[in-house]
Amino acid sequence: MENLNANYIVRAEIWLFATTLLYFLMNGAQIFETAVIVPKWTAAPPESFKWLADKNGASLKIFWIVLHSIHEITFILAIVFCWRLDPIRNGLLILFALHFAVRVWTILYFAPHIMNFEKITETQNTVENLVDKTLLWKNLNYLRVTFFLLLSFALIPLCVKLLKLAGKA
Repeated sequence: MENLNANYIVRAEIWLFATTLLYFLMNGAQIFETAVIVPKWTAAPPESFKWLADKNGASLKIFWIVLHSIHEITFILAIVFCWRLDPIRNGLLILFALHFAVRVWTILYFAPHIMNFEKITETQNTVENLVDKTLLWKNLNYLRVTFFLLLSFALIPLCVKLLKLAGKA
């Protein structure tokens, strides 16, 4: 710690706190979407899928792409700027790996399924076990949002540890 200058610590604090705040912002949006929007579009499939339609509904695709991209950039910058702070860096690497696993799950399962649900409104195709598939998506989404919440809360001890290293706590 003695060979780290004050500017290094300040930059580490900025990026760790930025990614933590963005994670909580993202989780607030996820909680809102899970509590308000998901119940509407999963209520009575396929009729309720109109909520997913870009032209008539509440499509949040662009919002999530932009928010996740910004957050992941800040997460990587937090790792870069905390690299010389071993306990912080190691914690960030573990949390990023877990975050990345949930993001891969999102990209491989949640995104394709919701895009398929959106297509059903456009094509009026019938899908076998649609209610069951929609319910599974909804229930797994509760689990996914919980994982993201836990990961964001796990950043708090790293912030506290960084403040202690900087002599501010």
